[in-house]
Amino acid sequence: MLTVRSRRTALAVVAAAGLLGTVAVPTAAQAADAKRHKTVNLQLLAINDFHGNLEPPAGSSGTVKEIDPATGKEVSTPAGGIEYLATELRKARIPADDSITVAAGDIVGASPLTSALFHDEPTIEAMDKLGLDVTSVGNHEFDEGAQELLRMQEGGCHPTDGCYEPGRTFKGANFNYLSANVTDEKTGKNLLPPYWVTKSQGVKIGFIGVTLEGTPNIVTAEGVKGLKFANEVTTINKYAAELKAKGVNSIVALIHEGGYPASSVYNYDCGAAGQGISGPIVDIAKKIDPAVGAIVTGHTHNAYACSIPDPNGVPRSVTSAASFGRLFTEIDMKLDKTTGEIVRPSVKAENHVVRRTVEKAPDMTALVDHYQKLAAPIANRPIGYIGSDINGRGSSDLEKPLGDVIADAQLAGLAPADKGGAQLAFMNPGGIRSDLVYKASGSEGDGVVTYGEAFTVQPFTNMMQVKTLTGAQLVQLLQQQVSGPNGAAPKILQVSSNLHYTLDMRKTGADRVLVDSIRLNGAALDPAAKYRVAANEFLAGGGDGFPAFAAGTDKLVGGSDLDVFTAYLGAHSSAGAPLQAPAQDRIKVIGPGSDID
Repeated sequence: MLTVRSRRTALAVVAAAGLLGTVAVPTAAQAADAKRHKTVNLQLLAINDFHGNLEPPAGSSGTVKEIDPATGKEVSTPAGGIEYLATELRKARIPADDSITVAAGDIVGASPLTSALFHDEPTIEAMDKLGLDVTSVGNHEFDEGAQELLRMQEGGCHPTDGCYEPGRTFKGANFNYLSANVTDEKTGKNLLPPYWVTKSQGVKIGFIGVTLEGTPNIVTAEGVKGLKFANEVTTINKYAAELKAKGVNSIVALIHEGGYPASSVYNYDCGAAGQGISGPIVDIAKKIDPAVGAIVTGHTHNAYACSIPDPNGVPRSVTSAASFGRLFTEIDMKLDKTTGEIVRPSVKAENHVVRRTVEKAPDMTALVDHYQKLAAPIANRPIGYIGSDINGRGSSDLEKPLGDVIADAQLAGLAPADKGGAQLAFMNPGGIRSDLVYKASGSEGDGVVTYGEAFTVQPFTNMMQVKTLTGAQLVQLLQQQVSGPNGAAPKILQVSSNLHYTLDMRKTGADRVLVDSIRLNGAALDPAAKYRVAANEFLAGGGDGFPAFAAGTDKLVGGSDLDVFTAYLGAHSSAGAPLQAPAQDRIKVIGPGSDID
């Protein structure tokens, strides 16, 4: 049985997750009722999608968009890094009557080398120092499978790599992981506790934690083997009822699923009724039991502090703090000591930028320095050269310069007959985790790409595959980018340089792909012809909503995507002839599309 732990001495019962806030206008009756009841103040500090970014994220992935008050123009502000995040959270806690720190998943997974090389143990250690109390489980917490997730909670040395330092055993997280909707397929038992209950000045407050129901579609099959993922709304409502039956009437939901605000500016106003936000979280929030007083979300890496109506039409706060520790959400609320409920009109939420102008937290600096030194022999090895920034994760374009480079690398690595005979290659955009930045991150020199930097771009080390698809299946593959499960939030695959086509984003669904425009090596696809196609194992297995890939035949497994990427950088760049950002001319986009990631 999993032991549930917490740094909070006011611990009361099992597990839970969730938090959030937004401002709702009280009715006259609510205002009068509030005067009759004594309340206590509670502060929630929330983060999400940290992804092991202990060091400040590089390039545009490490910035936040905001409006410059002096000019009124949109600017990009450097943000993030555990040393700065710790300082900001500790400062924010000072005035609070009581404070709980929560997260909405993906604290680890898809992490840079300083954390990933040690199976994210450094990030768990940092989160304990940070004072994290509870988090829901995100899809990336399943990257290495359920047993590794349980090790993150319970501790112990890695089953294969062992302990990283003599005499030191990983202690596990002192915060609580929650996964209310994840159960064992055979036994039906929860993988982790569904909720966590604590007290704030005598008032019980429960946190319910869920991950997105579609996790099996975006994680390797091995990572979720033997697990079932239930519907988010059904699960939260089930456990909200259970909490209420136990006398817990203040409830927060921590959900690893999110939305898409109409603006990328971090403090964009979504409107009183949430008109300015779309995506899965909107429908979810509208169906969650009104007993849940606030909702903290993640997954989409967007920033918002919105108000979305509950099933009774009453506004309720829904928040997300972007990703990589660039923001944190401060949620202030009052708890009614008589009823034990969150006073909904009192909930106020605001995102704050983790600026790199504040003092670094010395304990976090020591932690980062320690693991950087351990990783240095591997991380600092030069493997290539670039002539300018090549943006990937930080690019809002449908065709990303770094996506082009990765697809070209995969085609080059898998084209030889003995490597699979690939004729074209595809890369899923979600697998590009960072940018390649020209400015030196250490002592390597400007333009030098180190192994650690390449690893940050592609940290999954998925094995490459080559499969045979017909021309008709290739058309289906392109159409699946913008239809079916990807219709509402398109996932535009990055393509090798020999494939060109046009997307008309004014149309809907599969019609967005103009079939007559598709050209491979300058020629139209033959629907009946067979083509050898390269992709990483996640995408080739149908991940991210691409069943056409799963239908491919004659599979050949190659080297890892990271090895292919680093080999390409080494073979196609030098100090005298650095790799340049490719022209973004493979996918022609008509109509809106630059805001779709």
